Amino acid sequence: FVLRLLALAAIITAMARPQTEDISTRTKTTKGIDIVMAIDVSSSMLARDLKPNRLAALKEVAGEFIKERPNDRIGLVAYAGEAYTKTPITSDKSIVLSALREITYGQLNDGTAIGMGLATSVNRLKESKAVSKIIILLTDGVNNSGFIEPQTAADLAIEYGIKTYTIGIGTNGNALSPIAYNADGSYRYGMRQVEIDEPLLKDIAEVTGGKYFRATDNEKLEAIYEEINKLEKTDVEEFKYFRYEERFRSWVLLAGGLLLLEWVMRNTLFRSFI
Repeated sequence: FVLRLLALAAIITAMARPQTEDISTRTKTTKGIDIVMAIDVSSSMLARDLKPNRLAALKEVAGEFIKERPNDRIGLVAYAGEAYTKTPITSDKSIVLSALREITYGQLNDGTAIGMGLATSVNRLKESKAVSKIIILLTDGVNNSGFIEPQTAADLAIEYGIKTYTIGIGTNGNALSPIAYNADGSYRYGMRQVEIDEPLLKDIAEVTGGKYFRATDNEKLEAIYEEINKLEKTDVEEFKYFRYEERFRSWVLLAGGLLLLEWVMRNTLFRSFI
């Protein structure tokens, strides 16, 4: 009798269709950002006021910035006396990081063509369908090369709705900089006045809706990229997925087992205990 009651209880439980619930969370990017980083690779970027030099410090900080933007597409533009696209905008961060590591001085004619660097960056973004498009342009000098004026390039950025953050990199005063070549081809360093066209960089940032920053040391450069990272957030939605697993089968099997056990015991020597 007891076994029948237990079997009945198991059947009732099975009829209630018990379930276990498994909850998983996934995220989906709803508003990705397209970013082009325009990097000055003129000889003055080898100045040692940032450690080990401006270009190396930038590459390290920019690499961390790229790693922290998993949901965005990023491209690289290098410029000196001219400009070229190192990599078009892509979501494959390994490609961007590899291209960043390859950037060095000597790949372009020397000079500082800020207008060319900005215009080339705009050209990479003008066809983008992203909700937000930004350029991060870094330089340590004044515009002295190229056939596109910075103001003209800024007008193009405005036309295509591209926000531009500008960064002037270099200490205040003098910095240990390359001034000539030695006989073996290495650089000869000497103190040189740091000249950054801050009014121009501020104007570019202001008219395009961005912001100007000044990086006088490694810590400030890192803080600047952290601030830009916070200012430009990608919209991400979180979705919860519920998966239910039926558990009534185990209760049916239990009920069947109890009834079978009751039948066996009823027809054996232990029937007197039922």
